[in-house]
Amino acid sequence: MQPVNLRSFKQKVRYHQKAFKRFLGKLGKNPPRRLDTIAEQIDTEVWQEVDCLSCANCCKVMTPTFTNKDIKRISGHFEMSEQEFKDKWLYYDKKSKDWMNTKQPCQFLNLSNNMCSIYEVRPEDCAGFPHLAKKKMVDYIHVHQQNIQYCPATFKMVEKMIERVAL
Repeated sequence: MQPVNLRSFKQKVRYHQKAFKRFLGKLGKNPPRRLDTIAEQIDTEVWQEVDCLSCANCCKVMTPTFTNKDIKRISGHFEMSEQEFKDKWLYYDKKSKDWMNTKQPCQFLNLSNNMCSIYEVRPEDCAGFPHLAKKKMVDYIHVHQQNIQYCPATFKMVEKMIERVAL
């Protein structure tokens, strides 16, 4: 497994992003019969090639959404009230109706080693990211279209999907 070169990744994104989004759009409209099985196989392959700890781009440029369950669990971890936790680190987005980080990179990311300081109690959104092998992949096409530009694993998944699925 090679470390992720973010500079190279961003160049690839600039070159392929439109085509990859188009492909995913077509895939969502006309999914092959075994799409979820194919996605599971590709998921396994992707994680043999992509090292998240050499990247952490998601933690650097995106914010997870924090559910009430996440807020309760993480605030308990810090031995603070849920309100104190929200006041210190989160804001409420009225449009999406989600609690999100006030700053980027994520306040819980250790930039020296790309590790999460609250990994055991991290938000569910982080634990599931980048959602490659979710059941009913067609329900996550819009998520993958967004994540292509942020996540080398998602980018690699789409590359592999293009190789295997004729549209």
